[in-house]
Amino acid sequence: MIYGSKDNCRGILKPFLPECVKLLNKNYCMIKAMMIALALFAAGPATIHQFKVPSIEGQTIDFSKFKGKKVLIVNTASKCGYTPQYAELEQLHKAYGSKLVIVGFPANNFGGQEPGSNAEINEFCQKNYGVSFVMAEKVSVKGTDIHPLFKWLTSKEENGVMDAEIKWNFTKFLLDEKGKLLAVFPSKVKPMGEEITAYLK
Repeated sequence: MIYGSKDNCRGILKPFLPECVKLLNKNYCMIKAMMIALALFAAGPATIHQFKVPSIEGQTIDFSKFKGKKVLIVNTASKCGYTPQYAELEQLHKAYGSKLVIVGFPANNFGGQEPGSNAEINEFCQKNYGVSFVMAEKVSVKGTDIHPLFKWLTSKEENGVMDAEIKWNFTKFLLDEKGKLLAVFPSKVKPMGEEITAYLK
């Protein structure tokens, strides 16, 4: 076998170098894009604006339409000691509706205190508290059948901000104008309390 000199090898390879560099750059960009996409997929929705859920009346609640406003999410129940907070939630909605969207999620996870159907819950809210803020369909907010939105709200791994535990009905999650989790308030914090309204002034 005859071996050429290094200069001869360089001379032979030189015409192919630009194409080799292009291929390497192209493949690098593709691999980088795939890695970023996989990371985003694994992390789940970056903000709440990527969620869509059915409303209590069977329509669609698209959280992307709430961009630019804060969002308060509350797991509600009709037969709970905190049920009168519906009145303050409505008051909060009327006072700060220009900068805050309230979304109630009926749930039967605690003490069986929300046994009704979506239609029954909707009627109860209208008849007793004149609720005009957004209400979602009945969901589970904990356990093996937890709704994806509440899994996102309660897991730092998913929301990127904090872990949170829903201990009872009327736990409140406040999100900022960009859909990021700001704060979590336990049941005893009233909707019109300073702890919440301080974020809205």
